[in-house]
Amino acid sequence: MVVAAIVPDRESALRELLDTMNLLPGMADPANALVPFGAFERLHFARFAVLVDTTGSDFEVFDLPRPQVPVYLAFLGECDGPAEAQLAEFADKAGDGLRRIFAHCAGFDASGDLLAWMTARQTPTSAGYVNWIGRTVKQIRENSALQQALAAQVPRDGAAADDPQAARHALMDYVQQEQLEGRLLLTSTERTPFDWQLRNCIHAIGIPLIGLILLPLIIVVTPFTIVMLRRHEKSDPEFCPRPDRAAVREMQQLEDHDLTNSFTALGPVKPGWFRRRLTQLLLLLIDYAARHVFGRGHLARVQTIHFARWVFIDDKARVLFASNYDGSHESYMDDFINKAAWGLNLIFSNGFGWPRTDWLIKGGARHELRFKYYQRRHQLPTQVWYKAYPGLTLTDLNRNQRIREGFEMASMSDEQALAWLRLL
Repeated sequence: MVVAAIVPDRESALRELLDTMNLLPGMADPANALVPFGAFERLHFARFAVLVDTTGSDFEVFDLPRPQVPVYLAFLGECDGPAEAQLAEFADKAGDGLRRIFAHCAGFDASGDLLAWMTARQTPTSAGYVNWIGRTVKQIRENSALQQALAAQVPRDGAAADDPQAARHALMDYVQQEQLEGRLLLTSTERTPFDWQLRNCIHAIGIPLIGLILLPLIIVVTPFTIVMLRRHEKSDPEFCPRPDRAAVREMQQLEDHDLTNSFTALGPVKPGWFRRRLTQLLLLLIDYAARHVFGRGHLARVQTIHFARWVFIDDKARVLFASNYDGSHESYMDDFINKAAWGLNLIFSNGFGWPRTDWLIKGGARHELRFKYYQRRHQLPTQVWYKAYPGLTLTDLNRNQRIREGFEMASMSDEQALAWLRLL
């Protein structure tokens, strides 16, 4: 994620330039002239978003001075492998287009080192979620091609059910012939780099170990933390006004052009050291859970999110949330209310405008209307958004993965073969 302040009088020109990258409102042309996202084989999603302070006036409601923050341009994405390698590829293959975009940002020198400039403005993710850790763009595309090839050949008259083994072998022979003739590519799964496995193992063990070492201090501090939390929950003003209708309509024009949508939101953390430190701690725990508990198809009970991230900006005074999810905006919000309201409360209750919570996890997002007001007021339009596999949902990705796994099995029982054929 690269974040750079926009030169104040160049914001309008930047927005116009970003619009030229789209086929539909907010939907990137994969072959656009500035950053041809489709040329980057390791890139799952990418976006450009202008980060505007839309809720700064909330401070005035609470008799606090409105913070003076710049308007930023955020360039972020999800890729296979190191982010540094992806940035280097962007600089190499789309350097001219990125220079035209970043020329609208403060401190940019068009004749300077683009990669060094972007790297210097990399903003670390405080907590990140990946729906299926290890599933690459190449695997997704190959699995989809395999599913389409098999689906075009599988008998639709019910004959396969009479002899599922014969039907499966016929399909496997067909695919192998397609591979020999170069019309279908199925490569072996790449090995996870050892250094990544080592770092991940250290992280999985290290965080609980630190918690164990600090356990005496945690026991002493916990009662004080609970008292402070309850004091803040009871005294913090609750301010949940209705979002501006024109702003909501603008965002709705960018939604539902594909089966998957993007979500970008920005909001300030409540003032004071307690809320800021609590937010840092909770994002640390969320990141741990996302890496080691929820990396196989679900975040809590929500199964429609491809990727999500929480990022501190402005010296931890504000938090950016960005996600890619299947379904409509309303279904996305309802999913969270019904399945993970407590999880939303954990982090977002530390921001201005969140419905009042009790004991950090109760209330809050359970107040449906006020919650939906909150998320629409803090949501920002995503000017440019790219998806590497349009038309495919996580349900499709999971089904195609099961088809690929079944194809690679040496043998199956009749029941397994029939179940596999039904996936097609």
